[in-house]
Amino acid sequence: MLFNRVRRWVRLIKKDALTLWFACRDPHAPLWLKLGTGLLAVYAVSPIDLIPDVIPLIGWLDDAVIVPSGVMLLLRMMPAQVRARSLANAEQRRRQGKKLISRSGLMLLLLFWLALLIWSVRHFMM
Repeated sequence: MLFNRVRRWVRLIKKDALTLWFACRDPHAPLWLKLGTGLLAVYAVSPIDLIPDVIPLIGWLDDAVIVPSGVMLLLRMMPAQVRARSLANAEQRRRQGKKLISRSGLMLLLLFWLALLIWSVRHFMM
C-alpha cells in the first residue's frame, strides 16, 4: 500500500518535471520560469546540497522535499496557457513512450562542474 502511494507520487513528479521541460521550451514562457527551472535542475543533479548526503536519511530527505516542492511551486506560478500547452506535450510524449534526452543540457552541466572544479583547484592550491 505504501509502495503504491510512493510509486504514484513519483509518477506524478515525473509528469510535472516533463511539463516543466516543455514549458521552458515554449517561446511564451517567462524568463523567471526558465531560470527557476534551470536552478532547480542544477540543484537536483548537484553534488552540493543544503544538508550533506553523508548524514543518514536527513541528507537524502532534503532532495526529496526541495526538488518536488520547487517543481510544484513553478507549476503553480506558470501562466495558464503555457501550462496547458506544456501539459498536452508532456501527455503526448508519455503516451508515445519516448525518452527525453538533452545532450546539450548534459554538456552544459558537465562544463559548469568542470569550470567550478578548475576554479577550485586554482583558487585553493595556489
